[in-house]
Amino acid sequence: MAPPPPRAALLLLLLLLPHNATAGGAGTAAPSPAVNPFTVKAAFIRYWNRKVPNNRPHPAFFVAKLSPLPAADTASFPSTLPYIRARLPALCSRAGLLCAGPAADADAASLAKATGPFKGYSNANFSNYGTGGDQGADSFRNYSPDLNIAADSFRRYGRDSSGRADRFESYEADGNVVTANFTSYAGGATGGSGSFAAYAAGTNVPDSTFTNYDAQANGRARGFASYSKEANHGESGFSGYGRSGNGVRETFASYGNESNVLASAFANYGQSANGATDTFTGYGVEGNVPENTFRSYGAGGNAGVNTFKRYRDDANVGDDRFSSYAKGANGDAAEFQSYGNSANPGSTTFKGYGEGTNPNHHIGFKEYAGENNTFKGYASTGVDFKEYHNTSASTLTVSTEAAASMRHQHLKWSPEPGKFFRERELVAGNRMPMPDIRDKMPPRAFLPRDIAARIPFEPNVVSQVFGLPLDTAMGKAVASTVAECQRAPSRGETKRCATSAEDIVDFGVEMLGSDVVVRSTASAAGSGGDIRLGTVTGVDGCRVTRSVSCHQSLFPYLVYYCHSVPKVRVYEADIAPADGEKINCGVAICHLDTSDWSPAHGAFAALGGRPGEVEVCHWIFEGDMTWTVAD
Repeated sequence: MAPPPPRAALLLLLLLLPHNATAGGAGTAAPSPAVNPFTVKAAFIRYWNRKVPNNRPHPAFFVAKLSPLPAADTASFPSTLPYIRARLPALCSRAGLLCAGPAADADAASLAKATGPFKGYSNANFSNYGTGGDQGADSFRNYSPDLNIAADSFRRYGRDSSGRADRFESYEADGNVVTANFTSYAGGATGGSGSFAAYAAGTNVPDSTFTNYDAQANGRARGFASYSKEANHGESGFSGYGRSGNGVRETFASYGNESNVLASAFANYGQSANGATDTFTGYGVEGNVPENTFRSYGAGGNAGVNTFKRYRDDANVGDDRFSSYAKGANGDAAEFQSYGNSANPGSTTFKGYGEGTNPNHHIGFKEYAGENNTFKGYASTGVDFKEYHNTSASTLTVSTEAAASMRHQHLKWSPEPGKFFRERELVAGNRMPMPDIRDKMPPRAFLPRDIAARIPFEPNVVSQVFGLPLDTAMGKAVASTVAECQRAPSRGETKRCATSAEDIVDFGVEMLGSDVVVRSTASAAGSGGDIRLGTVTGVDGCRVTRSVSCHQSLFPYLVYYCHSVPKVRVYEADIAPADGEKINCGVAICHLDTSDWSPAHGAFAALGGRPGEVEVCHWIFEGDMTWTVAD
């Protein structure tokens, strides 16, 4: 009979034995298939068991985010950045990372002779398409939908054409980090029209460039309807748009509405144009922190008409800058109708607006509401401040006659229904709206800790390693994530950015001890509709506690912004449709001390009250998580 194995070998064997995983958050365990003990997943489970030895089930939603890399790949992975960069294509596909796909070759013009309509295209190059063409129409429908890092090029599209019409409908919808290049699009074209309907709707970090778009065009009409609706972050650049054009008409209707931190830059837009007509209707309505820059917009133009109607209404703060707007123009008219109506107004700066030697301006501020507005170097004539509503001390360096009729007006801005609620609403049978809690981040996995540690958490390095130039949408997202991680914590906050699954476990244990549980809302079921709560259970006996909440950041691999939050109560609640059976299990957190929150926080607009007066509750969104001491 063989002798028994040494004690050390038995211990190693026990460590390699797989544990059970659950089908949901921290609920009842369910058997799972055996885990290969030599995978990254198995190594993490062993790490978890050492750090959190409470024998509770491993949360399936967390385990599913672990790297799919085999252990052999991890062990043999290069340790220096140039070799990591060389191995990137294989790493991206095998490790489940967010890497740039094949970009459209702007010089190949491979689709210059293609024929439309174009339905179902992705990452294509339409450079020089339709150059010098006569009449006809092109339609781009369901183009590049649901893609990660889409890249489309429409350079010199329709240049010198005559009477051609194009329509972009449902373009790049629901994508992540989508990029579109419309440089010199329809330059020198005569007649015709273009329409952007449902463009980049529901996208995450869109980046669209409209450089010299419609430049030197004659009698061409362009409409942006439902552009970037419900988009998250991102930028659109309109540089030299309609420059030196004749009779060009541009309409921005429902532009950037209900978006989150969307920036638009209009530089030299309509410069030296003749008879240009631009209308911004419903621009940035109900947006969150929109940022718009109008630099030299309409400068040197002749007889242009610009209308801003329902511009940034009901938006939450934000920042607009009008620099040298209509400077040196002749006979220009600008009308700001119902501009900036919001309970949480942002700031607007008008510098050199309408200045120049030609006095033939008519600029009217009708029902213009704002706060922290600065009018510097403003045209001394042709300016009418009619029904201008000011909510704080603004700086106006204009004539006394111009600065007339300024009065306070209370307006209401409210975030999405159900995004914030009171603790008393967390009771069985209560009916309430459910916000959109869907995980809108692109699918990615954690990097193994050993590999993540070899890549310095710096924008320049990450940009080089993953081939993401910092002037692209994804490059800017990387820089933004690093900057947020480096931001000093708020009072009472302890924060850390976790670049691996092990980092998250370490932070949770450091803040709360080793007997912890991590939870997340099971799915996005019920999002955007009316729901009815079933059983509601207070975590840790419904006692006031401290938690650690972790939120996804946009990065090539999974990075979580984790922070320790004091004085909270956490709840689990069954979620059902208003008249149906259970479809989800939600996790909600109630912040009991809001005294350090900003008075402009959307929660107070939704619930009333001021910092420190009311508690604020919200759901843990799909993909995010909260840690608490075990019951």
